[in-house]
Amino acid sequence: MARERKGIVARWLEGKERSEEYARSTLPTNRFSLFWDIFKGRFGRLVLVNLLVLITFLPAVGLFVWRYMAIVVDWASGPYASGFLAGLGVPGAGLLGVAESTRLFQDLFFFGMLIPAGAIAALGISGGMYIIRNLIWTEGVFVANDFARGIKRNYFNVLEAMLVLTILLFLAQMSSDLADFQVAIGSPYAGWMIASKVIGYILVAFSVLICLWMISLGVNYKQGVWALFRNAVVMTVGTFPQTIFFAAIAFLPALLLLFGVTFLNILVIVFYILIGFSFFMLVWMDYSQWAFDRFINPNLGVTPGRGLYNKEKGTVNRGDKPAEDSAAMREYRRMIVAQGKSKLVSRPIKPIDDELEVYQLPESFSREDLQKLKESKEAIAEDVKQYEQEHKDDEQYVEYNRQFEERERALREEESGGKGKKKKQPKQPKPPKMLNKR
Repeated sequence: MARERKGIVARWLEGKERSEEYARSTLPTNRFSLFWDIFKGRFGRLVLVNLLVLITFLPAVGLFVWRYMAIVVDWASGPYASGFLAGLGVPGAGLLGVAESTRLFQDLFFFGMLIPAGAIAALGISGGMYIIRNLIWTEGVFVANDFARGIKRNYFNVLEAMLVLTILLFLAQMSSDLADFQVAIGSPYAGWMIASKVIGYILVAFSVLICLWMISLGVNYKQGVWALFRNAVVMTVGTFPQTIFFAAIAFLPALLLLFGVTFLNILVIVFYILIGFSFFMLVWMDYSQWAFDRFINPNLGVTPGRGLYNKEKGTVNRGDKPAEDSAAMREYRRMIVAQGKSKLVSRPIKPIDDELEVYQLPESFSREDLQKLKESKEAIAEDVKQYEQEHKDDEQYVEYNRQFEERERALREEESGGKGKKKKQPKQPKPPKMLNKR
């Protein structure tokens, strides 16, 4: 086909943004460009997802605020001087270790309550990660519906990761508080307790990386409890430098709180209220998709690069599963079926022309004029029916009716499968027991 060449003024007025080549050149071809494309183009949806996730994190945030206030009040009002009452001759009147033991019992409560708070936060993570994954896969997203669907599909996998993290954090904090208490009272086992404290912090840091991989693996693949944990450990060890780097980027806003600058802290808090959780999930899930394309998908026979623009084919890779089979598209088709078949699209309608006209009654009309009016209306109705019969087999109407009937039949089968017998699903390839490098 000959290509139209436009003049200089036309090209200047339209700009390169209107050209097809420029539009294709802006499509994401790698994970970095895909991240910025989603961050800029889907910012509103990221904010909505962030607010939904933030609601589920409120119990955990409330616990940390409560613990901080309890520590401040305790240190401001507690008599923790080591020589208190020692001059009165009271045996053992020194208060060595009282502050540390108080902190131990406080943390026993707060970090114990963090475990159920983590289970609540798993609701938001499972729903939010599912939406972020669909955005990366360039699927249609309905935020409220997909958030609930993500909870239904991924909650137990995310819950497993959160239980591993919160229980290890509880044990590490108890070990740290016990070490501080042993040092304060001069126990001969203080050295061993300090070593356990250091080991606990290392395990917590390593468990954070493992839990991140457990979440992303659980959202993308169906796996058992032990297989999920084992594969997460393999991915953490196998991609340790990259995992450390991208985890640091994802946690970067939170790490800024360590500087203790009031203005900076306020900016970080506002950032997390607006988009902080979505930013974290987008960074981590985008990196995870790169790792899956390199280490897992080729072993499963899945085409890598889902959601990226393929320059050779000139299309966006939708994966081996067509976009019409996504959860959002299934919900959209269900809405179309519920609204019913469109009468304007399902059958031919004759365009308005001047061939036939309704007889116009004069100011003074007779029975003969009424008969002419009736005959003109009948002629128009007959002409419309004749046009419909002549064009009812046109491709556009046949295709629309066929698609609608298929959607209606699929919806009936889906509903009957949920009420009665379980609908047989095609067997999916099982994920490898160990995720080896390609």
